[in-house]
Amino acid sequence: MELFTNTQLGCSVAKLAEFYANCSVTKGVVTSEVGGKKIGFDAPNLGEILGVPATEFDVYIREDKPVLSQALLLELSQKLSQEIGLQTPQSVKKGDMSSLHQTIFWFVIKNIIPRGQGRNMADAMDQCFINLIDREEQINLPAIMIRHIARIANTSREDDLRYGFLLTHVFEHFGVKLQKKVGLQAIDDIGISTLMGYGYTLVEGPATEQGVRTPFTPISGSSSAQPSIETVLHDQAKLKSELSEVKEAVAEEKALNAKRHEDLLALLSALFQANPS
Repeated sequence: MELFTNTQLGCSVAKLAEFYANCSVTKGVVTSEVGGKKIGFDAPNLGEILGVPATEFDVYIREDKPVLSQALLLELSQKLSQEIGLQTPQSVKKGDMSSLHQTIFWFVIKNIIPRGQGRNMADAMDQCFINLIDREEQINLPAIMIRHIARIANTSREDDLRYGFLLTHVFEHFGVKLQKKVGLQAIDDIGISTLMGYGYTLVEGPATEQGVRTPFTPISGSSSAQPSIETVLHDQAKLKSELSEVKEAVAEEKALNAKRHEDLLALLSALFQANPS
């Protein structure tokens, strides 16, 4: 929580690009050069820098999918899609998930295995992480980060520069001088409005050692519940469709009026030619 809610980290985009340009990953060890500084770390080192555990689940399923049985993959698909009748494992649409799983999915694709595309479909790897977080089982974030960085660094196609805020923290640890950092944007944070949109309501809760944290609980069958994100999107789509129909009707009316105007001018012209006086 402290790592992902620290809005003071910031991101040095220029240094991030330099890191990936010089990056290589060999046997789980990341090496690069940023701002004239040699950088190197493995999962335990990265865990110490970020202040998070580097133990437990560290399987990068996109490369190691066979380690999960078909039965488990099918169970995950059934659970997250809320369709017990599924016969084969498959990607799950975000809209088919429960409010809780949608929120966890959003967190996974923003922080655990960030990406700019495919944000509406949870593949086997997404599903596995959603399930682990839902069950409060530990994820080896440093190891997963290194596997994901390796995938980015070793591909020939263009890719986004991932883990900007976390790697900037790593740069600072190695003494890299940062000229400019971009702060965390409001759209990057999970706030009350985000959770309300997913069907949660704010309730009173006890204080914790880190301070007062107000828990969120799912709403079920409450008339005062905030509309879900699917309802909002459905209403927006409906309004957009209705607006499109109105625009189309107006355009047709304009075209019809223009045709009538042309016909009237043609008739007047014909009458004038037939009877100039």
